[in-house]
Amino acid sequence: MQIDFHHGVTYTVSRLAGFAHRDAETIAYCSQYVDDATNSGATRFNNGAMYSHISSAHKMLDYRNFQKLANHFVWIPFHFLPGNGGVKPGENPGGSFVEKIICRSNSYVAQDMVRLCIEDRHALYGLHRLGITMHVFADTWAHQGFAGIVHNVNNIRALDDNDQPDAGFWGRLKNFFGDAFDEAAGKFVGDALPLGHGAALSYPDRPYLKWNYEDCHGNIVRRNNTKDFSEAANEMCKAMQRYRAGNFEANVPGLPVNDRDKITGLLSSITDEDGHDRHRKWLRAIRNGYFSFPSIKLEYRPKRTGSWKHQTLGTRKIKDKKTDIFPYDPSFLGSDWKLFHDALQAHRLFVIRDILPLYGICAA
Repeated sequence: MQIDFHHGVTYTVSRLAGFAHRDAETIAYCSQYVDDATNSGATRFNNGAMYSHISSAHKMLDYRNFQKLANHFVWIPFHFLPGNGGVKPGENPGGSFVEKIICRSNSYVAQDMVRLCIEDRHALYGLHRLGITMHVFADTWAHQGFAGIVHNVNNIRALDDNDQPDAGFWGRLKNFFGDAFDEAAGKFVGDALPLGHGAALSYPDRPYLKWNYEDCHGNIVRRNNTKDFSEAANEMCKAMQRYRAGNFEANVPGLPVNDRDKITGLLSSITDEDGHDRHRKWLRAIRNGYFSFPSIKLEYRPKRTGSWKHQTLGTRKIKDKKTDIFPYDPSFLGSDWKLFHDALQAHRLFVIRDILPLYGICAA
């Protein structure tokens, strides 16, 4: 999924789940920031204080994608949550171990992730962690069938829809890989992009697409992104209603019928290929009062002026130098930027240390 869903739809669903604007804004910002927090390291202050933070994403053509440790630390806990074949803790899906690693929509693993997030809701970073959790939860629908490791299970053939191929993407691949990449092999690119849904290009992330492919076992998989994304939005609403109730077992209604129909309609009718173009249309709908909560002007700035990082550290840089020293202010400890990174580290630890071992999965 891209910014239109992770920010625009997540904000919409948060409001419909009962959160006020400020809390919904925090949840949605964190959900999208998972894709934009590409820097890690130590932030140093002029009073000798230091804060270490991690990244939750790499750029698609970042060389770190091909380092297995990076896969485990980034792609597994934040983007391709292992699904254990859709079966319960203590059970094993058929086939080899990699079947446990493949992402599955709304799996028992994903439900455990939501449950632990709810149990941690009183932490200072509670809402920030909820936003991160909603990102990962939503991605289990978009990324289902793919794994966050370098493996031929991600190889697919006969990628097909009614659109034209993403020529810009192919050009970037050609420039990046040079002679090692054969554009004529575009029907079978898994060998070049064996991580996650690289071989499927951006098809899993575009909410309006219906598309088919042949998986590594020769099975034909038919995907309807609008249906999947609409289901994801409804299940996210339930998760956030349970968060507000403080009870993972609470019986909750999910999205109001009229609003769910409107969400589904926008998912299918906004067909811009670029996620940022789709995002602008979601923000316009929110600003125009299209849903059953009051209209509001919503923005998202991940870097530079107005971003959480700028508000916290005063920097407008895309990436800071290791030698940079920032002025320290006591408000840093309660800042959104720090709380996001606190939540990021907590999420990764709970997923890798507490949840995956229940399913016999050892990652990082």
